[in-house]
Amino acid sequence: MSTMTRRDHLALLATGSVAAGFALGGTPAAAQAVRWSSGTEKPRIAVPANATDCHHHIYDARFPPAPAATLRPPDASIEDYRALQRRLGLTRNVVVQPSTYGTDNRLLVESVKAFGPSARGVAMLDASVTADELRRLDEAGIRGVRFGTRLPGGAPITDLEPVARKIADLGWHIQLVSEGEKIIELRDVLERLPVPVVFDHMGHLPEPAGPDHPGFRVIADLIATRGAWVKLTGAYILSKSGPPLYADRSRLARAFVALAPERLVWGSDWPHPTAPAEGKPDDAGLLDLLADWAPDPAVQAKILVSNPARLYGF
Repeated sequence: MSTMTRRDHLALLATGSVAAGFALGGTPAAAQAVRWSSGTEKPRIAVPANATDCHHHIYDARFPPAPAATLRPPDASIEDYRALQRRLGLTRNVVVQPSTYGTDNRLLVESVKAFGPSARGVAMLDASVTADELRRLDEAGIRGVRFGTRLPGGAPITDLEPVARKIADLGWHIQLVSEGEKIIELRDVLERLPVPVVFDHMGHLPEPAGPDHPGFRVIADLIATRGAWVKLTGAYILSKSGPPLYADRSRLARAFVALAPERLVWGSDWPHPTAPAEGKPDDAGLLDLLADWAPDPAVQAKILVSNPARLYGF
């Protein structure tokens, strides 16, 4: 016999409230539906002031995709994202360059400027980037460079070291989106970098291994010796158990919280470009996972507020 969760009850109440609104001649605006996000509820977790979404993207067909890019989602605009911010109660955000646009960072810079002082950005750059361009990007609010091995469209991974050397004086970081096995292969390179590494999506360590995967030890060592960071993002990407709780990813997330809560940040990964249009996660539910992964409100505040302030310079 199935049982209803509190979220199920709230969803039914929300549905009833929307229906009642129509019956009384009102509008369903309170439902707070947001493009590319399922669900309509606000998060249950107490969201602290200056809470930060450290990982989301903006897409706009005005800007051409990189020729090699295979991930080409529909538009997800600044105003769409602002609606998500209002729903979640977040006030700071980090726009991450997607593989779709490769090293053409024009939309990224435009977006960070439009969001204003409460936003930062992570670009994609190759080894040809000049000191003048880096200064321009720094003034625009860019604070890191993303490299990836999972999807085509960005700079080659061989450019990682030369780019890291060029950004070291700016106090930026390298953001890496890579599989657990590849992280093991890159260990020596990552240990040589003159800047910290930020691992996307909990290092993409696969299930069911999670924290037992040898890549976890590599990340843990880099946290201890090189000041690495981990993004508690993308729980839905490698989950085998699925929504709403993505419960199989909780063991990995809790392991990172137990290991180094001062080196963790959270992000939505909106608009969830690798998820099908009809299967987008509930972003309020993703934020609520923090209550399970890090039950202490003081730790939640670190992950949502003080850690991002240190990493991105808010």
